[in-house]
Amino acid sequence: MPVTRDDLFRLLDELGIAHETREHEAAYTVEDARRLRGLIPGGHTKNLFLKDKKGRLWLVVADEEMKVDLKQLHKRIGAARLSFGKAELMEEVLGVKPGSVTPFALMNDTEGRVTVVLDARMMEQDPLNFHPLENTATTTISRDDLLKFLRATGHEPIVTDVT
Repeated sequence: MPVTRDDLFRLLDELGIAHETREHEAAYTVEDARRLRGLIPGGHTKNLFLKDKKGRLWLVVADEEMKVDLKQLHKRIGAARLSFGKAELMEEVLGVKPGSVTPFALMNDTEGRVTVVLDARMMEQDPLNFHPLENTATTTISRDDLLKFLRATGHEPIVTDVT
């Protein structure tokens, strides 16, 4: 069974990760998020659940303004050709529905099936904002705490330019 927001917040607290969450209407796209989030400081992101031709799974986390070039990205990260993963697979592995993809969902990837790619330019921003497993809120954490969280869930990220 997928973890809940309460499980996420409990883990963040256990790891000593400061976090602040703001509620808002459901945001399904970057455009929705811009309109709904108000004046939440920090970097805002988009999260792409991808699958390569060899069946490997990837979560690409980038600044919301970045154009991710899937035709070139696979070369930078050592993947076969990339395409978007199906919603059913995302729900199975990450435990979230489309529109709610977030690095926090890696708590559900207990088998370590997903490789995380963080955009280098996004990582220059601090703090960073992500959905807390559902798209009706935004949770803010520091850039360093994102790395701490990912490592605590068994996911060593690849940091590279995704454009």
